[in-house]
Amino acid sequence: MKQKIKKLTKAIGLSLLVVPVIFTATPIFAEESVNQRIKKLEAMVEELKRAKSQTVENKKSKEKHSYKFGGFIKATASFSDYSDGDLGANSGLRDFYIPGTIPVGGADESQDFDFSAKETRIGFKSSHHLANGDKLTTNIEMDFLLPPGGNERVSNSYNPRLRHAYLTYNNWLFGQTWSTFQDVGALPESVDFLAAPDGIVFERQPMVRYTAGAWQFAIENPETTVTPFEGGGRIVTDDNGLPDFVGRYNHKADWGHISVAALIRQLSYNNGSDDESTSSTGLSVTGKLKIGTKDDIRFNLATGSGMGRYVGLNTANGAVLDAAGNLEAIDSSLGAVSYRHQWNSKWRSNFILSGINVDNDTALTGSSVTKSVQSVQVNLLHSPVPKLTLGFGILSANRELESGADGDLLRTIFTAKYAF
Repeated sequence: MKQKIKKLTKAIGLSLLVVPVIFTATPIFAEESVNQRIKKLEAMVEELKRAKSQTVENKKSKEKHSYKFGGFIKATASFSDYSDGDLGANSGLRDFYIPGTIPVGGADESQDFDFSAKETRIGFKSSHHLANGDKLTTNIEMDFLLPPGGNERVSNSYNPRLRHAYLTYNNWLFGQTWSTFQDVGALPESVDFLAAPDGIVFERQPMVRYTAGAWQFAIENPETTVTPFEGGGRIVTDDNGLPDFVGRYNHKADWGHISVAALIRQLSYNNGSDDESTSSTGLSVTGKLKIGTKDDIRFNLATGSGMGRYVGLNTANGAVLDAAGNLEAIDSSLGAVSYRHQWNSKWRSNFILSGINVDNDTALTGSSVTKSVQSVQVNLLHSPVPKLTLGFGILSANRELESGADGDLLRTIFTAKYAF
């Protein structure tokens, strides 16, 4: 096509050069020749326009754009039994298992029944393959869990909350999504909103990420959570001057995958007179191993100093203040393992063990902070038709404080979910 345009342009140029010569000929011959050549020039110009238009159309035809709206409707009912106290009406633990909020030290046992559709999720995605070979994608997703709006008195209305909002351009990602320190592919399957939160890395936040083959590197949104000297309510500082840094390597094979990730970040707190900071590091090893043709084992292991909000849904804070107001990072280790068995094309089960242990310096934190949380879950899921899943699960969890006091949670969960 380009060669054709060049030939046409050259022909037009030569014709224009001949026009002055034509006017030196005899009047009749000149008039006939000029009219003919003008018509030829007009025809060439039209052909050139068509050729150029065709070139533009060819470029456009190489581009591919797709748009997708999706999500799922999910209804969840649960019976919960707490051995040591009760929960408030707006507690997040009423919606799903949050390890650090299991009641401890209460006078009486209590039971709750909860029924909601707040896990329902909606999202919009687009994919764009550009004419120059570049690729761009977008993703925005919301659900209705945890926001302050809504109640169960009359309408059970709840505000949407942002889960994901990001774009990718070739190897770059910009926006909010799962932390690079987290391996979504190794999360156990559960009837609850989140399986094994006491034994996994779980974090969504804004970031800039670069992917090069099996390697990923990211700078992510920083935040520091602090335990006051000798205990007390959590301090959320928002005083960080540097982003969190994460590096990750993913190895995939026919047998499954394994990922190793490292976290380096700064913990900071400015109390108005002093600006304190300390360093934090974390290491995680996660993966999914195929067993036979349909079963699999998924595992999550993590250990570090000051991981805080990245693990166990912030069961432990990142740091504690000493008597002088200095920050001391809190060490923690955690793990989760699950076995998924496919009974047949419509039935499957998951057995999950998980837990976290926190190495508190009780001289600084006091004895009312969480020392450990463990849980065990088992579920049965049935998919009678594609995209529809009915689930039943049992969760048993225990939370222990440094004082030795503990509390148990026993929960039975029923769910119905349809993806679209």
